[in-house]
Amino acid sequence: MNQLTPLETLDPRRFETPAILKRVASSSRKLAELKGIAASMPNQGILINTLGLQEAKDSSEIENIVTTHDELFKDDVLPEAFANPAAKEVLRYRQALRIGFDLVCHSGLLTSNHIVQIQGELTRNNAGFRKLPGTKLKDGAGRTIYTPPQDPAEIAALMTDLERFINDAELLEVDPLIKMALIHHQFESIHPFYDGNGRTGRIVNVLFLVKEGLLDIPVLYLSQFIVRNKRMYYDLLQRVRLEDIWEEWVLYMLEAVEVTASRTLQTVLGIKAALMDYKHRIREQHKFYSQDLINNLFSHPYTKIEFLQRDLQVSRMTATRCLDALTETGFLTKRKIGRSNYYINLALNQILLIQHTEP
Repeated sequence: MNQLTPLETLDPRRFETPAILKRVASSSRKLAELKGIAASMPNQGILINTLGLQEAKDSSEIENIVTTHDELFKDDVLPEAFANPAAKEVLRYRQALRIGFDLVCHSGLLTSNHIVQIQGELTRNNAGFRKLPGTKLKDGAGRTIYTPPQDPAEIAALMTDLERFINDAELLEVDPLIKMALIHHQFESIHPFYDGNGRTGRIVNVLFLVKEGLLDIPVLYLSQFIVRNKRMYYDLLQRVRLEDIWEEWVLYMLEAVEVTASRTLQTVLGIKAALMDYKHRIREQHKFYSQDLINNLFSHPYTKIEFLQRDLQVSRMTATRCLDALTETGFLTKRKIGRSNYYINLALNQILLIQHTEP
């Protein structure tokens, strides 16, 4: 078992290299730009919902829980008619993210108890921290490459120390983005749960940025970057444990922040432009236009009659007529599973697919 380094004992001067300082500056600028653009959205809840789905898919894919956008969006809109276990597990990720966001917003802290609640929602169990030995991390060939702490008391103590490090800025005076990278590595090395450690750790990343005020809402998701650089991610995680190369790990995570912020910025701008286009054209073509209608259409890549009834407080007949009329005028396309209809926001769906497939 590798001895874990107490994060507060790291020398902050290690992270003052020209390469790190340059990357911190560029990452921070891009993150601030993303925060500003996200704040200009008429309804930021739209971004939490749509981008949260994207992150849920990518983060779960790292753990080999694979589903398609179509399967995910269909399960979101018609869970009773679409039995896809992977999609349902991915959707739990989004719910866990929402729970964590609410906890951080209300308390201003990110605690061990919060992390336990997030993981519990992800995995739908209340096992909490590991209490039995045997957890080992293996490579693709099945060889054990790392054995995390096994003693329940040690795991609890390490998580208490990590909680203090997360919430006390004076323990190590480094930029919050560097601190996020250190926290992520430490959490993954403690590996406190039987299941869901990777996904929980990636939720902790974005919630820490919210706690620090670098974002207002959780819209920076690093999972797509990690998916595309998965081998390097796991290689660096292990090399820090064996070789103490914290600087290389920090540079990797800073690059992830900058690249992801830049990509997310373009996605948010695309969603905002499409939303405004739909808003103006629907208002011109349909008497039933309302801002609540626009919010509904852009909160759900796939929507349904019941969503419109709930969000607009209208009858089923009115909701049906509205969605069918939008289909006739080219804003939506109508699909059917069994006896249930659902409607795809063509512009939003295209933006999300492009965001996911572009290199």
